[in-house]
Amino acid sequence: MAEFDNKEREEVFSKKVRAGKRTYFFDVKATRSGDFYLTLTESKKRLEDGVFVKHKIFLYKEDFEKFAEGLNETVDYIKNHQDVVEKRYEFADNQDGSVAKTPDEFNY
Repeated sequence: MAEFDNKEREEVFSKKVRAGKRTYFFDVKATRSGDFYLTLTESKKRLEDGVFVKHKIFLYKEDFEKFAEGLNETVDYIKNHQDVVEKRYEFADNQDGSVAKTPDEFNY
């Protein structure tokens, strides 16, 4: 059986983020030994045929800090070298009609 066979992995927590034409899924899963890991999935509908294309990466807890540092450094570089207009998306999930905010830092 494949090491990353999702049918064998217990989903512990899931967060869906809609951002324009893309949807991101942040899923916490457990290994057979009970260790948590994160899968990040980008899903986007292909215009030509309407098929959803997904890209997935696996992030393990021992890498969270280095991943967050790299992501923050990269985002800061872009913000410091180009004007970035951050879009605010309204989510159907928000019952109160509030607008989602993007955090400046990721802390793990």
